[in-house]
Amino acid sequence: MKNYEFSPLGDSGVIVKLGEVIDQRTHEIVVMFTDFLLENPFPGMLEIVPGFTTITVYYDPIILAQQFPHDLMPYESVLSILDRMFQELTVTGKAEPRLVEIPVCYGGSFGPDLDNVAQQNSLTREEVIAIHSSAEYLVYMIGFAPGFPYLGGMDERLATPRRSSPRLSIPKGSVGIGGAQTGIYSIETPGGWQIIGRTPLSLFQPTESQPSLLRAGDKVRFRPISEQEYEAGKKVFR
Repeated sequence: MKNYEFSPLGDSGVIVKLGEVIDQRTHEIVVMFTDFLLENPFPGMLEIVPGFTTITVYYDPIILAQQFPHDLMPYESVLSILDRMFQELTVTGKAEPRLVEIPVCYGGSFGPDLDNVAQQNSLTREEVIAIHSSAEYLVYMIGFAPGFPYLGGMDERLATPRRSSPRLSIPKGSVGIGGAQTGIYSIETPGGWQIIGRTPLSLFQPTESQPSLLRAGDKVRFRPISEQEYEAGKKVFR
């Protein structure tokens, strides 16, 4: 694997650039290297953060200075380690991704912007729901808020500009559309996306060993549910 570039991030991080465009292949390379680094941590490695086309590696410079020759700066030591790892790897096909079903109650108080999305795209409410729930989405990365998934694969027929006036508070579990993207609010937060529904699932549980329900590389499919199913699910998943 030769197509990568390094750049520093402060005094304890390095950004590994693995591609130029956001696409399926670049995503698979990012996920593969992230998994490899997590399974083979080097002394002083603290955290790995995958992005659309990059991996950010955080490290402890003090541990690096203690572990490796003193004629190398900690950053140079990390570059040497990563370069050796990457050159020894071969990019292969990725294993079958995990498919996660997300139940969503569309419209009503859970999706106050559903009608707006329908009107702006010359669709009926039912067509918006059908199109949104028929696609299979790819989780490119987790970011913006803890557990918030950046999803790829939304049908362009649903693309709708963000609200001109963002809401001060969006309930957690809200499913929204912002431009050509769709996503799920993992925690209560301000936001300007068009809210079309809500899921009873908790996408972020900080007390769990895996606090984020979704992870990069997962596939997501939305399943429409009734308000009664939502309330029943909320009791189970809270």
